[in-house]
Amino acid sequence: MTQHRNGLAARRRTVGLTQEALAEHMRVDRSTVTRWESGRTAPQPWTRPRLARLLRVDAEGLDDLLTARSAGESRGTEALDHAMRHPERISLPAVATLRSHFDDCAERYDRMPSAGLIAEAARQLNRIAHLSSGAPRGRVQRELHVLHADACTLMGQLVWDASQRHDHATAKSYYEQSADLARHLRDATLEAHALLRTCYVALYGARDAHTGLALAERAAEGAERTSPALSGLALLHVAEAHAMLRSASACERALSRAERRLARADGSDAAAELVSPTQFGRLAGSCYLSLGEHGRAEALLSDTAEELRDRRKSRAIVLGNLTLARIRQGEVEAAVDSLIEAIAELETTRGGGGMNIVFGAARELRPWRHEPLVAEAHDRLLGLMTAA
Repeated sequence: MTQHRNGLAARRRTVGLTQEALAEHMRVDRSTVTRWESGRTAPQPWTRPRLARLLRVDAEGLDDLLTARSAGESRGTEALDHAMRHPERISLPAVATLRSHFDDCAERYDRMPSAGLIAEAARQLNRIAHLSSGAPRGRVQRELHVLHADACTLMGQLVWDASQRHDHATAKSYYEQSADLARHLRDATLEAHALLRTCYVALYGARDAHTGLALAERAAEGAERTSPALSGLALLHVAEAHAMLRSASACERALSRAERRLARADGSDAAAELVSPTQFGRLAGSCYLSLGEHGRAEALLSDTAEELRDRRKSRAIVLGNLTLARIRQGEVEAAVDSLIEAIAELETTRGGGGMNIVFGAARELRPWRHEPLVAEAHDRLLGLMTAA
């Protein structure tokens, strides 16, 4: 059984690097960094000098980080076990161990079915809530409340995704809990994140662009001073809401504002890990698809699909939108190619957003259903629908 290298992940965060940023500097996939930190693989010897420089440690320090479990981590596990028996005595090492467990779960969200993560996430949420209620006031309690808010947000994501984006009420209830905790903490970034997640339910679940627009604007404004990354991400969804409302000029203005805001984000941003280098292309491509500018959408989405590596649920959404852009330009063979790629991603992750888009694309291919390529894609999709 592998042992997580929490020290390696902690050092990466200390020097202000997200997994994606470290992967870019190391010229590897983000999934490679994830495997290093999870203990499943180790960096090759010839890559270690560069990794040590990026993490600002010497060779011996890097060897220590690559040791599966440090004495400090063992103490953290012991401290957490003690805290579960005596919540009023919980310590910062116990909270750090809880956070590490949560981060491990959250990082798997985009690579595996949400239904397979819900039970684990629920157990973590229950433990965090239990400890939060009994923790003494001060830094420990605050860190627990922040973690509690993050855990509520993740549960909302998982429930909504596992329901194929149909269970709006449960997802929103978790987001509301997260927002309430954020307001109690007076944490603008946490609250903005919860608002933005609620915006997703409005935009992609209820298809209510007006409500989604209002929520995205509130999130962008709330995070403006605290997190350029989150504020920029919210502005991308402001743009998408305008595109759904067919307001091209307002959409373009929001995209420009988002691009400027995202350019200010760096590794020290509290919400840096919510934003990837592919985010702009993914959302801008979706905007142009809604606006009927299918050529521009195809160019952006095609490039973004190539850049996405281990974010498999996100890649399925991009490929589904790419399929729609190609269908609407009469590029049936190319559309089938991207549809098959999207289905391949969904066979592993069963992401709700990708499933909905792929089913919609398949409906738009019906005029060509008697062509062998299209019939083969429909058979593959039927297998996806009937899979356990």
